[in-house]
Amino acid sequence: MNTATLDKGVTVALRILVGWTFLYAGTWQIWENYSAAGFLNHVVTFHDFFATFAAPAVLPFTNFLMKWGHLLIGLSLVSGLLVRVSGPFGILLMLTYHFAHMDWPFIENHLNLFVDFHLVYATVIVYLMAHNAGHVLGLDGLLENLHVVERHPALRPLVG
Repeated sequence: MNTATLDKGVTVALRILVGWTFLYAGTWQIWENYSAAGFLNHVVTFHDFFATFAAPAVLPFTNFLMKWGHLLIGLSLVSGLLVRVSGPFGILLMLTYHFAHMDWPFIENHLNLFVDFHLVYATVIVYLMAHNAGHVLGLDGLLENLHVVERHPALRPLVG
């Protein structure tokens, strides 16, 4: 196996694995009608900032964006469609969770000093964006191969 094939395999595997994590989270949150209020009200570090998103007037928007954001980021990564668009949102979401779990200098519990899985996911998404992961067995590559982007140049920034 050559390096290029290995790189493509790792890129596809990471894209699908991280995508599945988001997709499952969004599906579960929508199905179970999950509310972020409990989580947001119990944040230790930056409590005042995160509590504003749990205010009664804001919470419906927070819940909507969280649930559907997870679902759409997951669909994007699993399918390889619009990875450049969903990537920054996934990174923002993971960094938000990282800081929300922080009880300085620990993250969530005393087993995670400074770093937890949210930073790892954010870094993987950066890797996927840098390697044009949507073009590796993904729908972004299919759109490129079908010359859709050539016919509609406005799509170029979205699919790479």
